[in-house]
Amino acid sequence: MRVAYTQLSLAITAILLSGVVHAEVDHVEVDQVETVNTKTAVQQSQNVTTTKDEIIEGTATKSTEPQVHQLQVITVQAHPLSQSENDLVQASNIIEKEQLSQGATTLGDALNGQLGIHSDNFGAGASRPVIRGQTAPRVKVLTDSSEVMDASQISPDHASTVDPALARRIEVLRGPSTLLYGGGAVGGVVNVLDEKIPTQMPEGAVDGEVHLRGNTVANEKLGAAGITVGLGEQFALRLEGDKREADDYAVSGYTHDGEKEKRVNGTWNEGQNVSIGLSWIGDRGYAGVAYSERKDQYALPGHSHEYEGCHPHGTHLHCGSHDDHDEEGEDHDHEAHAHEDAPWVDLESKRIDFRAEYQQPFAGIETVRARAGYTDYQHDEIDDGAVSTTFKNKGYDGRLEFVHVPLAGWEGVFGAQYSNSEFQALGAEAFLPKTTTENLAGFLIEHYQWNDVHFEVGARVEQQQIDATESGLKDYDDTAYSASASAKWQFAPEYAASIAYSYGERMPNAQELYANGVHLATNTYEIGNENLDKEKSHNIEIGLSKDAGDLGFALNAFYNQVDDYIYANTLDRYENFRLVEYQQRDADFIGAEGQISYQFSPIYQGKIFADHVQAQFKDNSDLPRIPATRTGMRFDADFTDGIHGGVEYIYGFEQDRIADFEEKTSDYHLVNLDISYEQQPSDSWSYQVYLKANNLFDQTYYNHASYLSSIPQQGRNFTSGIRFRF
Repeated sequence: MRVAYTQLSLAITAILLSGVVHAEVDHVEVDQVETVNTKTAVQQSQNVTTTKDEIIEGTATKSTEPQVHQLQVITVQAHPLSQSENDLVQASNIIEKEQLSQGATTLGDALNGQLGIHSDNFGAGASRPVIRGQTAPRVKVLTDSSEVMDASQISPDHASTVDPALARRIEVLRGPSTLLYGGGAVGGVVNVLDEKIPTQMPEGAVDGEVHLRGNTVANEKLGAAGITVGLGEQFALRLEGDKREADDYAVSGYTHDGEKEKRVNGTWNEGQNVSIGLSWIGDRGYAGVAYSERKDQYALPGHSHEYEGCHPHGTHLHCGSHDDHDEEGEDHDHEAHAHEDAPWVDLESKRIDFRAEYQQPFAGIETVRARAGYTDYQHDEIDDGAVSTTFKNKGYDGRLEFVHVPLAGWEGVFGAQYSNSEFQALGAEAFLPKTTTENLAGFLIEHYQWNDVHFEVGARVEQQQIDATESGLKDYDDTAYSASASAKWQFAPEYAASIAYSYGERMPNAQELYANGVHLATNTYEIGNENLDKEKSHNIEIGLSKDAGDLGFALNAFYNQVDDYIYANTLDRYENFRLVEYQQRDADFIGAEGQISYQFSPIYQGKIFADHVQAQFKDNSDLPRIPATRTGMRFDADFTDGIHGGVEYIYGFEQDRIADFEEKTSDYHLVNLDISYEQQPSDSWSYQVYLKANNLFDQTYYNHASYLSSIPQQGRNFTSGIRFRF
């Protein structure tokens, strides 16, 4: 049966690919998520931040002529020039509020399923995006262009403190524009845009939204609300927050310690997030400040007390007593701890944000933007009712951007950023010493259009200092240089080809340099390496797209050569516990991703999609936790009375290209359904109700990109919700 499913999926893919060069063009399609099919003028200001509905320039109208779908203008605000997505040289992903509100509450899972993006989820409480086989620290996560400063960069079991449920949009950038935020972001930049600091006055006296939803797989309950109030003519106040809770999620066909389990122990989670923001808003800009506070509690699956005594003997791992290595350890875990509650994380983050923008501040500058933030982050890992480890991160960051007037046709932005963070781990599992990391960077991005060709170049220089003298370790001090150039040519109406090259240097972080000790959450004993050098990556990407007509497509292929790639090499393994040491080897990443869509009628649209990445060291051995190839198809129907429905099929291939001490994961088939109904009874309010079914046939499947690749993903899940806007 699996072979038949696979052959069917590949056959349909081949048929539609062959149709690219034969299809007739009748009207323009709209793809709301991954590609924006229009060529628009560059929007020069981020001051006016519009909703998805507000940036739709028109809708299809009845006529005796063939029906034409008016195109969306979606401005990518993480880009320095606020360009439309179609003007970007390299591929990007745009995920709007409507999709985010119906999706997962952790960042990686919220983005999982976008082209080229997977998740390294750690149970249900924490997940990070994996982009083209890269994750933290090679994927930079921002909150409205500012540093997040939590502990998610350190380990996959540490939750990211950005909240998809309160985001108005998430943008994923690749290419030269990523150099604004970090030269080491070879995977990409994830910019989570929120509404906690108003950038425009509400249309009426009050704007707001209320959202309620629940699901069956974990008995999830979520409520979110936000309100913006005008205070006079130039001040606006924003209040928003959410609260959620979920039990251990349900699975089918899962056997743990010889017993069949209906739910995965250690996957419950709950949390809340609140913020208050105040802005001054004028004709030429705005300035605002916000205070936000987040609290999370979530369990850590896969934990075993058996490994608490594990320690290295040279490059080998020793677990249990010195008298009896294997048998005693196994008996101890099974008899004493098999049915105990899982350890859990108690997280609290307090943050202050400042954002400002001003138009035409002085001669030669069109726009100046400022961002600053301060974060006080702490989480406790609690086991058997006692705190075993505490992680703390206090830090601040600031950045200035200057958009200059066009010079000989070149539009561009230059600026600088600074960050300082103090990180420490305390307690029994304090495998990281106290360190202070200081980073200072300057950057430049330029864009030029010559006839039908867009050019973009960028450069960044970044100095990093890590002070570890208080811990008796060697300090780190180095400078990294990065540059990028790309071009996009619209060689025929509706068609475009692109090519990009980037060179990036990434300096090692404190964990890679100084880790030393047991980290039971990930079942590892980590050993850092103070002699690590900078990574040096050379990336080339080519793309081909068609952005109008019944048929549309976007195809991209990439090759990334990384010299001195830093990774956690597994030296030894005892059951599910591993001894890892941070080492460097040259590595290659090669892959492709693509989507082909067809508008069968004004109502019906279908598309197929696929992404693939392969990562190897120079000796042809494989890197760990590389996502498996994925392909699928989707069919959507948009009716004129506010009803939308969709059905989706996803096939995940077996991942048998595995590293030492790694196990392969099987292939899987997923079927998802969704239906929604949206109405606007008056100009002042609207509502939407929706119902979704994920993993409809209750497939048991596993995520190879996760540290917990032996724990199944969620089973059949029905989600329903209602959203009010006013």
